[in-house]
Amino acid sequence: MATSTYLSNPTVTINSVDVTDQCSSANLTRVIEALESTSFGKTARVYVGGLENSTLTLTMYNSFAASETYSTLSALVGTSTTITIKPTSAATSATNPISTLTGCYLETLPIVNAALGALDTIDIVLTGGVYSVATS
Repeated sequence: MATSTYLSNPTVTINSVDVTDQCSSANLTRVIEALESTSFGKTARVYVGGLENSTLTLTMYNSFAASETYSTLSALVGTSTTITIKPTSAATSATNPISTLTGCYLETLPIVNAALGALDTIDIVLTGGVYSVATS
């Protein structure tokens, strides 16, 4: 039987800073690059796993106050950091695993994404790093 997870209170940390209250969307995608290993005589392409290149895309409310979005992220542009994300704020468990990207890279940081009458939100993308998941 299929089930769904309703994320009403996930937790997100970047560089050990809890940014949960600044996020409205998170998309963590695990990627292992495909390397073609097809040899002569094959009738179909064959692939093997290559390097990991996972990504986390976060939509965040932009704020320039102390300990908020800009102050947390501005020093991380062009560097590697560690992020964690889990479905709820409850204790880590088999039904609430914590996913970690260690050594992921923040290439760009949008400074302003403004529109009249709308909250300033930015999308950041952290790429690469080593993916791990813990259930305890």
